[in-house]
Amino acid sequence: MIPPLEEAGLTGAFSVHHAPRLGALDRCAHQVLFGFAWSELELRLSSFYAPETEVIADGVRLALRDLPTGTQALVIPAQDAENPGGLNGLVWLMDRLLGPGGCPWDQAQTHSSLVRCLLEESYELAEAIETGNEPAFLEELGDVLLQPIMHGQMRARDGWWDAHFIADRVTKKLIHRHPHVFGESTAQDESAVLRQWDAIKRAEKGVETSGLLDGVPKGLPALMAAMEISKRAARVGFEWPDAEGVWQKFREEEAEFREAWAAGDKEAMEAEMGDLLFTLVNLARWAKCDPEQALRRMLVRFIERFRAMEALAGRPLDQLNPQEWDELWNAAKAQTRSSA
Repeated sequence: MIPPLEEAGLTGAFSVHHAPRLGALDRCAHQVLFGFAWSELELRLSSFYAPETEVIADGVRLALRDLPTGTQALVIPAQDAENPGGLNGLVWLMDRLLGPGGCPWDQAQTHSSLVRCLLEESYELAEAIETGNEPAFLEELGDVLLQPIMHGQMRARDGWWDAHFIADRVTKKLIHRHPHVFGESTAQDESAVLRQWDAIKRAEKGVETSGLLDGVPKGLPALMAAMEISKRAARVGFEWPDAEGVWQKFREEEAEFREAWAAGDKEAMEAEMGDLLFTLVNLARWAKCDPEQALRRMLVRFIERFRAMEALAGRPLDQLNPQEWDELWNAAKAQTRSSA
């Protein structure tokens, strides 16, 4: 039952949330929530409203921090006349920065100038995920989220589409490409989903104008691009019958690289190194291992061990002999393993 807002002295727009679904909260409207357990609401509400926010719980006014566990109906009065908070609040903020009296830096940006920001923020997010840094993970997700919002509202400022249009487009696309969830088809495993996805995508773009590998972004790092190309080729049957075939190909490419090395043929060495690396990517795919992630994690381990070596050496590293290098490396491995 929705509590009477007029009796609480509240007028204007309000949003109703009924368990089990908590929709998008809006600081510009009164929020009415009922049927929820406090444990279901605590994280969302505490991140959206200050602890001292006055609320009405089962007809009693109190601070949000004092909300009783058994509350049946909760009213949170509107808190802001302009910024609704959440995703809509981020769109509002971006419009404010881009509009009259906003930020000169934001207003001077172009879609091209922001490419660097998108790449930098994406790599910072990847680092936060790889290192398991939860506060950084949350912060960097926000920084990455800001990028498409800014692009969308820049387009809106210029009289085109906006961030909401982007969200609507991708929502429709995802529904269309998941007929096993929203339609009548079935997909029993991940491989079936990917094959179906590719077929739908090709049908959308037109078979005559869209090759299987045409959609691989040209700006991807080489290792990530190699993995994507390998996956796409394998999906349509361009594949070894078993893992031993991939190992055999690896040994073949290794022998060819050694031949080019022995001949001192720089051009051939580069070509054969490319073949060798691509075969390693295929091995990673067969092992269900992401080569980009594997290499990034290895680099993190290497940096940790090298720093440990610098601390253990006691003198400049370029003065060490091969045996000392080996001993230091083993000691650094043992130290970083024990502190992991």
